[in-house]
Amino acid sequence: MSRQQRMEEEGLILRPELKYIHGVPLIKFFAENWERMEGFQARPDDLLISTYPKAGTTWMSEILDLIFNNGDTERSKRDAIYIRVPFLESAVPGRRKGTEELADLPSPRIIKTHLSIELLPQTFWDNNCKMIYLARNAKDVAVSYYHFYLMAKVHPEPGTWEEFLQKYMDGEVSFGSWYDHVKGWWEKRKKYRILYLFFEDMKEDPKREIQKVMKFLEKDLGEEVLENIVHHTSFQAMKENTMANYTTIPLLLMDHSISPFMRKGIAGDWKNYFTVAQNEAFDADYTRKMAGTGLRFRTEL
Repeated sequence: MSRQQRMEEEGLILRPELKYIHGVPLIKFFAENWERMEGFQARPDDLLISTYPKAGTTWMSEILDLIFNNGDTERSKRDAIYIRVPFLESAVPGRRKGTEELADLPSPRIIKTHLSIELLPQTFWDNNCKMIYLARNAKDVAVSYYHFYLMAKVHPEPGTWEEFLQKYMDGEVSFGSWYDHVKGWWEKRKKYRILYLFFEDMKEDPKREIQKVMKFLEKDLGEEVLENIVHHTSFQAMKENTMANYTTIPLLLMDHSISPFMRKGIAGDWKNYFTVAQNEAFDADYTRKMAGTGLRFRTEL
């Protein structure tokens, strides 16, 4: 039996409606696995990468896997990125859950999550784990998330771009409100070991930002290794790397012919999608929701 047939047999419903956990909408299968999630035991030397979806998670995962392996690019080909850096809350019929993948990994583990601070298992805070948060401007995330919804069928139907944009502004997409997510982690960084980075800064000067990550992890791998990591984790290199571009995920779950998982990876693509009216409405809503925070995003480079 193929993996695809097994997934279908084990109850994989495509395009399910979102389910709410503590007021936050999540992919149905993730929400149904919540009891296991809440009981997850973090280890003190775990490194957590947290992002709102489509903010550069896979990029940061690849960078960290290379840093942990001292820049050994051959070692980074040992398996797909979602196996090397398991997705904590992932739970899809016919596939191993993120919590199961993580239980088998030796320390130190790199863990990926899209959870907001309220939903993250308490043991991460209790253990004062190091965390890296990567944030991307709201407009580019909206466009990228729309294309991801189109190709990744564990999400509900996105509807038209206009319909999706409204749902996104209302926080009625998987993982909830972008505004709450970025602000929640921004505040939390004041009390915990959180390195808060910006996608746009990484696009502008990846070497500078990767140096920040190395310093945070107390790793000095030298100039040559750093240059190699910058090269290996460029958008083009990762797009062509089957261990990083998610083409090994079954077609039933992700259809790259609709939109590739690694689509453009740029800052400012939103201008190709937002109408003038949409942009004005979005800006007004954004100003209201982001009032009182010191967070500043660049929407182009």
